[in-house]
Amino acid sequence: MEFWNETLTQKSWNLLLGLEKAEFKFVLIGGWAAYLWTKKHKSKDIDIVLEDIKEIDILKANYDLRKNDNLRKYEIKMEEIDIDIYVPYYSRLAVPAEDIKKYSTLVQGIKVVVPEMLLLLKQGAELDRKDSIKGLKDRVDIMTLLCNCEIDFRKYREILGKYGKKHFMARLKEIINRFKDIKYLDLNPREFKLRKKKIVDALRNA
Repeated sequence: MEFWNETLTQKSWNLLLGLEKAEFKFVLIGGWAAYLWTKKHKSKDIDIVLEDIKEIDILKANYDLRKNDNLRKYEIKMEEIDIDIYVPYYSRLAVPAEDIKKYSTLVQGIKVVVPEMLLLLKQGAELDRKDSIKGLKDRVDIMTLLCNCEIDFRKYREILGKYGKKHFMARLKEIINRFKDIKYLDLNPREFKLRKKKIVDALRNA
C-alpha cells in the first residue's frame, strides 16, 4: 500500500532526478531517502540538506525559492510537490544541518543520508507531527527501515549520544512495540512478529 498516488510520486521522483543533475550539492533525507534504502513507499515531497550554505545562491538563480523563517528552511513549490531545503547553520533538524554530509553515501547515484542517521532524523520529524498523517508516514518509514535495512544499532546509539538524543531510544522502542499498521510493511502477522523480535534483540544487544 502507498500513501500517495503513483502520478504524484512519479512527478516527485522526476523532480528529484532533475535536482540531482543540477549544479548544487545536497544530501537527500526524508521519505525518498527511506525509499532508496528500502525500495518501499515512494514519497510525495522532497527533503534535502545543502552541503554548503553558498549553494543557496544557485537555487535562488534557478528556482522560485521561498524562505520560511518560522520553520528555518527554504521551500520550492511545484504544483502539488513541496521541496524542503535545509541549510547549514540555519535550519533546525534533530542534528545540525551542517553535519548531515558526514553521514552520507551514494545510492543509485544520489547522495543519501546513511540509515542510522536517517532513523534519527525520521524520529525527530515524527516527534514534531506524531498526531498527523505525516507522523504516521514517519512511523511507517521508521518501521520499514528497521524491517528492510541493515541498521548498525551501535552506530545509531553512538550518534544519539553524540547529539544528546538518547531519549530517542525509548521512543523508538515505543514505536516498535505499538506499531499495528503492518499492512504498510508488506508482511503477514507471523512475518512481522519474527522481524520485530529480531529488531528488539538487536537493539538490546547494541
